[in-house]
Amino acid sequence: MSSKKAELTFKYVFNYGYNPSYVNGAQGGFSPRGEMVINFYLERQPLPDAITHEITPEGAIGRETSVDPKDLASSMVRFIDTGVVMNYENTKVFHAWMGEKLREFEEMHRARTEFEQSQAAGQA
Repeated sequence: MSSKKAELTFKYVFNYGYNPSYVNGAQGGFSPRGEMVINFYLERQPLPDAITHEITPEGAIGRETSVDPKDLASSMVRFIDTGVVMNYENTKVFHAWMGEKLREFEEMHRARTEFEQSQAAGQA
């Protein structure tokens, strides 16, 4: 009789168009059906729809005379390209997984800092 525990191997299959997106924020919450909805966004300054410049007497592009939209300088964009929906149980599992990854990162960061400090202390 074998003492080896049962195993299951997951093979990862990527969509041909797989392209990871950089995000620096998220918005969401639980839906009326009890599913976690998370919309990931990239926060950035907006781009203008149009900019108008005067033309100099020499025929070159001169100073900017107007921008559309008018509130461009006081606006920010949260571009949402990706969102996920999870049930309650999967949300708990994801939370635990993310916590473990953060602990791993913190331990790696702590070890790197200690190593760098020990290397600096040994230099003349």
